[in-house]
Amino acid sequence: MSYTKLSRDQIAERVAQDIPDGAYVNLGIGLPTKISNYLPSDKDVFLHSENGLLAFGPPPAKGEEDPELINAGKEFVTLLQGGAYFHHGDSFAMMRGGHLDIAVLGAFQVAANGDLANWHTGAPDAIPAVGGAMDLAVGAKKVFITTDHVTKKGEPKIVAELAYPATGLKCVDRIYTDLCVIDVTAEGMKVIEKVDGLSFEELQSMTGAKLVDATV
Repeated sequence: MSYTKLSRDQIAERVAQDIPDGAYVNLGIGLPTKISNYLPSDKDVFLHSENGLLAFGPPPAKGEEDPELINAGKEFVTLLQGGAYFHHGDSFAMMRGGHLDIAVLGAFQVAANGDLANWHTGAPDAIPAVGGAMDLAVGAKKVFITTDHVTKKGEPKIVAELAYPATGLKCVDRIYTDLCVIDVTAEGMKVIEKVDGLSFEELQSMTGAKLVDATV
């Protein structure tokens, strides 16, 4: 059977559906930042950025950019009514203090037990980029991952054990890929959704960890 992978925007839109009203959420650099474009207007979601922003909104209109209002990805944002910006030390205190409901991060690899690697591939010429990832991985109440299911070389990004340096251990709750949605549970990695036309067997063949089909 044929299937079509989800685009990055479709992944972001899918994650947005799972963010509850009233949640305090950090969106990581890259694909996760797109989620802000798909949050429904009837929900109050308070977006947090580790460089010192809370309750920010979509990008400003061209010509109305404020250099003091950027997210961690150096993208211009707007501040919603009641929003605030502050020292990044205070921002990290929020992260480390367990005040965030959800952190949405990218990943190089996710292990079967929920271990996360997203800051360094271990390659000698790679530039490490920890940022706030370690603090978010252990500080947020839930960690969602957005990622392609496989690398550009076709290698699984969901693996039995990490081959790259860890960001956080047993911290991932849910994974959103361009092929499926997986819950990381004590009973295994449960596939709760997959794209139309993709068989479970095909999905398993592209995954380095054992999956459980929870779609049936």
